[in-house]
Amino acid sequence: MGASEFSMFEQCAIASGLLAQEQIDAARAGVRWSDENEPDPGGPPSDRRLADRLVEMNLLNAWQAKQLLDGRTKFNLGPYQIIDSIGQGGMGQVFKARHGKIGRVVAVKVLPHDKATPEAAANFTREIRALAGLDHPKLVAALDAGQDGSVLYLVTEYVPGMDLHKLVREGGPLDVRTAARIISQVAEGLQYAHAQGVVHRDVKPGNVLVSPDGEAKLSDLGLSGSLNEDAESDPRHGKIVGTADYLSPDQVRDPWNPTPGWDIYSLGCTLYYAVTGKVPFPGGTTADKARAHCELRPLDPRRLNPRLGADFVDVMADMMAKEPSQRIATAGEVIARMAPFPTPTPAARPDRPVVPPPIVAPRREDEDDSSSREMEIPTGVDAMKVLWPLTVFVLAPSALVGTIVLLWWLVWNVLD
Repeated sequence: MGASEFSMFEQCAIASGLLAQEQIDAARAGVRWSDENEPDPGGPPSDRRLADRLVEMNLLNAWQAKQLLDGRTKFNLGPYQIIDSIGQGGMGQVFKARHGKIGRVVAVKVLPHDKATPEAAANFTREIRALAGLDHPKLVAALDAGQDGSVLYLVTEYVPGMDLHKLVREGGPLDVRTAARIISQVAEGLQYAHAQGVVHRDVKPGNVLVSPDGEAKLSDLGLSGSLNEDAESDPRHGKIVGTADYLSPDQVRDPWNPTPGWDIYSLGCTLYYAVTGKVPFPGGTTADKARAHCELRPLDPRRLNPRLGADFVDVMADMMAKEPSQRIATAGEVIARMAPFPTPTPAARPDRPVVPPPIVAPRREDEDDSSSREMEIPTGVDAMKVLWPLTVFVLAPSALVGTIVLLWWLVWNVLD
């Protein structure tokens, strides 16, 4: 069979080195010959049907099949054979790969062509150097880096399992014990990074990788910055970077002075998501979310997960305190505060219904209720903000009736 008789899919499959002709022939023999209602025994199978058959035979995975159907033939970066796609973020694409000689499975982060500006390339190089300078079991380790043509790539250890965001999305909110264990492990990585003068600036569930046995590692230092005097050399110094759902208020107000507290707040928001399945301030634009982090308090997480105990919620609230002076100061303190939660804590039920806290911002149609309520029951000055309008509402009708009676009496006496 000449090359011209092969379909584009078959030519790409052979050129890529992913398949041999014998494997394609075996797949051909096992697939129906046409997509029509009445099969044509003399016609070739469609590329889609052939690709599906190769996936069924475990000779390709779904991602590889799609790439071949799209006409791609290059599946390597330097000595690494690209196996599958892990995900894509704002700073690059991440692939699962295998070293061609030693066979080690790794993760490869690639700076896409459409984002390979000089500034992006410089930031990518900064991430490579930052990660290379860190060595801790709770931080995803850098193994290699290189350039294949115009493509820059960073090689890190591959963590089997899934990220915390997917874990919660697929399995629901975590119990206290599991959440505390994961957050404590991430805090260990942050404690080390902070001691090395590095602030992560993008702590979030999507950057927490959790293995099937519950081991957690913090990944993606693409937005990390320095805590030292050389912070101003960072081209993103003074810019608000990160993910809007997890930004600390002090990062929004004062992005020129990075502190470990930024990561502590973001870790608190990550914990909130882990045990509720909701971000602290859902709905709204990026600006709305940034304002909410500065001005509002999220819904009490016990309303979303009644199994949470008051002590656990207090730790979360201390991690998410608006004022840095009131927030847990170090990752080490987070670890210590998480230690008392080896088992789930039963949720305490109040003796009487909890009065809903005041609405402190107008609700948008696309927002969840959790975006406009406070985490704590209002006391002191906050309580007066609730009671004063209620008092006016109750007393105003009586005052109006009294005024009418008084005017009637005056008019009656004057006319007399």
